[in-house]
Amino acid sequence: MSRVRKDPRAERVARTLSETGRRPRLDLGRREAGPASGRPRRDPWREWAASLAGESDTGNGRKRYDRSQRQMNRVEAAHFARTRDGLDAVDVSPGQPALRVIDEPAFLVFAVVAAAGGRLSRFDRQVLGGARLLADAGEGGGAVVAIAAESIEGLGEAGADRLVVMPRASTQRERAEVLKAAVDALSPRHVLFAEEGDSADCARRLSVALGEPLFPDVEHLTARQAVRAIRNAGAEIGLAPPRLMTLGEDRARPYEDVPCEAREIEGGGEIASPDPAILSVEIIPGDPAKLALSETDFVVSAGNGVSDFGAFRDLAAAMKGTPGASRVVCDAGLMPRQAQVGASGTVLAADCYLALGISGAPQHLQGIAGCEHVIAVNTDLHAAMIERAGLAIVQDAQLVMPALLNLLKEREA
Repeated sequence: MSRVRKDPRAERVARTLSETGRRPRLDLGRREAGPASGRPRRDPWREWAASLAGESDTGNGRKRYDRSQRQMNRVEAAHFARTRDGLDAVDVSPGQPALRVIDEPAFLVFAVVAAAGGRLSRFDRQVLGGARLLADAGEGGGAVVAIAAESIEGLGEAGADRLVVMPRASTQRERAEVLKAAVDALSPRHVLFAEEGDSADCARRLSVALGEPLFPDVEHLTARQAVRAIRNAGAEIGLAPPRLMTLGEDRARPYEDVPCEAREIEGGGEIASPDPAILSVEIIPGDPAKLALSETDFVVSAGNGVSDFGAFRDLAAAMKGTPGASRVVCDAGLMPRQAQVGASGTVLAADCYLALGISGAPQHLQGIAGCEHVIAVNTDLHAAMIERAGLAIVQDAQLVMPALLNLLKEREA
């Protein structure tokens, strides 16, 4: 940030000479401005120059940019704004990213995350974003406590100030039991769940165990109000955010500010009495090739740039992904119609999407809008799918598929 934004109202006051009736007299030749507002003003040219990493290695004259430099400018701006407004501390060391630290929070907000496979899902990040909204709005400043069964990478970037690792429970009854012990020990002001699967079930069990009402399936959450639909979505009911809530999917924005501390603390309960009716619990994963596209977490999709569909199916099986395809491939009869991805096929909500030889038609991009990570393989550097992807491989998919298969075989050996 190289410049400070001007305050036009302060400038007008500084130029006012006297009042003559309703119309003030101003000295337009006066250059002295009043006090600056203090808000940072972005310099896009400086940010663009800072992200320049050098010329490309292909010799085509294209410049290479490091986008992380522009991300760092956003973090610095957030640090400046918080320091100016007197909010909680943000530690910034030379050469190190900013870190938001809350040493003594006035209250706590629980965010119960599933984090299947040790990774935060898109829905988990939304729950943490809703908890962050409630924590920042309270008087004195609160802290977000992530409740999970294990340590998870990226909790700080998602907005968690603390982490409580709960003992892994084999049933929902045991999970609600240990969660109740954590609520009794730390006394949070709010407890947020995802309105989905086991999380929704655990929220209702916790409500019964605590003897407190649950406000389920919140559609609109602010610092002052939580709103949900009633009467078959024919009406709405709103009230001040209660203690126990479940949040609907895509009803809260993920946290996108300065990374938080995510410090692990004690507070998790123990399983006092395992359910005697259950002898063992085992999670058996489904066959990815038989899962519906709307239910899977990883999709390997083929487009017009794939001609060897035998190698494509082998790659999808080796990577334990569900096969998908673009509309062109399905229209040609090379893949079944239920494998079509896009606005006219299946709209995905997968964690990862691998696109092989797909250029990225608008209808196809609509179908993968909910995917968290997109990997694209295409020969066209300027394809829309390459622009959408978080990781792009500019190469022929027919060459990439056998290379990936060989790499997977080497790792298994």
